[in-house]
Amino acid sequence: MGLKKKTKYKRVLLKLSGEAFKGKRRFGIDYDFLGYIAREIKKAKGLGVQIAIVTGGGNIYRGLTGSKKGVDRSTADYMGMMATIFNGLALQERLEREGLSARLLTAIEMKQVAEPFIRRRAIRHLEKGRVVILGGGTGLPFITTDSAAALRALELNCKTLVKATKVDGIYEEDPVLNPKAQKFERLSFEQAFKDDKINIVDKAAISLCRRNNIKMLFYNILQKGSLWKILSGYKVGTIIS
Repeated sequence: MGLKKKTKYKRVLLKLSGEAFKGKRRFGIDYDFLGYIAREIKKAKGLGVQIAIVTGGGNIYRGLTGSKKGVDRSTADYMGMMATIFNGLALQERLEREGLSARLLTAIEMKQVAEPFIRRRAIRHLEKGRVVILGGGTGLPFITTDSAAALRALELNCKTLVKATKVDGIYEEDPVLNPKAQKFERLSFEQAFKDDKINIVDKAAISLCRRNNIKMLFYNILQKGSLWKILSGYKVGTIIS
């Protein structure tokens, strides 16, 4: 399979959940797996696509879980935002080790470790060929990183939001529990929004993408080369449009 030199994608938003960072670990960061992710991004970046990345933080701390344990929900969500920035720093360092130029921008200002998120600055970094990592969600509690990804995709003029998961798309049921579950190759925004069984992404993110015509694509990060294939135009995963 020869490398394609052209891609229809100019700029995409990649959502990496906390699950992607923990790899084979039960929690925390699997640095070997993070190296694999960095190489996958590097290969896809070779197509000339501008890539922005929103990081999750569930591998370290999940706000909703914390609130169920008695932590004030706002406080728990802010703790979760810190976890996404922790992951963002780790990813930035690993991308740079692979030879890519990367910048971490955060919704919560912390000058010593990252730049504050400023839309024009983020776009300028992308135009200069840097990978832009976006930590801290939206900087507001009660809003998931999925919704943050949809919002940043809209702000940065990304026409496609790609979400890395550990299954190869969206199924009618959990394929781990039901190996015979049907996989959807393509769904409309209306189908994805109305079907309560589809919980791979939150409904607020679907709604925001639907209103602004941002295509959503879900793929299995464990399948080597999948991100490159997506950006090269191959049919991979499930599309919501």
